Amino acid sequence: MNFGPLRRLYHWTIGWADRPAGSIALFVLAFAESSFFPIPPDVLLIALALGRPMKAFRFAAICTAGSVLGGIAGYGIGMMLTDPAWRFLNWIASEHTIDTVKRQFEENTFLYVAIAGFTPIPYKVFTIAAGIFHVNFPVFIAASIFSRGARFYLEAILIRRFGDKARDFLEKRFELATLVLVALGIGGFLAVKYLF
Repeated sequence: MNFGPLRRLYHWTIGWADRPAGSIALFVLAFAESSFFPIPPDVLLIALALGRPMKAFRFAAICTAGSVLGGIAGYGIGMMLTDPAWRFLNWIASEHTIDTVKRQFEENTFLYVAIAGFTPIPYKVFTIAAGIFHVNFPVFIAASIFSRGARFYLEAILIRRFGDKARDFLEKRFELATLVLVALGIGGFLAVKYLF
């Protein structure tokens, strides 16, 4: 497998850490990923933070804000576009699974949104489902802020703490890191499809 183009993209992305467009791109990606886009914002967040470790918390705040607002958009998609949203859920899981998730959502909205927001499980699936099921909106927002903030700030803390070491590690083991990220993404989708 040729990782050369990905490695060049990584170095190009790090170069955006000092440019305003880097922060804008991070916000847009975080927003889109929470409602419809498949690529997680962590990739860009980590690259930007590695480029400027002292701005890592700022990048985490931008990522959290974009992600939570995107989650609200996902909730709106589920609430207003019911038929397409149901087709999306039925493509991912069986009706029995969807009924089970609905019941669990109603029993503990905060927990299920928080799990989706913090883990590699695709957050957008849960934001759209929350809108379809009309879960408690303030609880949905609180869980989104808590879980997305915890995830992105944890990444920022690790980069602030291990900035140069993390960058050296990533550059030396770029291929392995790429494979792990891809595996986590695929694992998250499979978890939604087969476990939930």
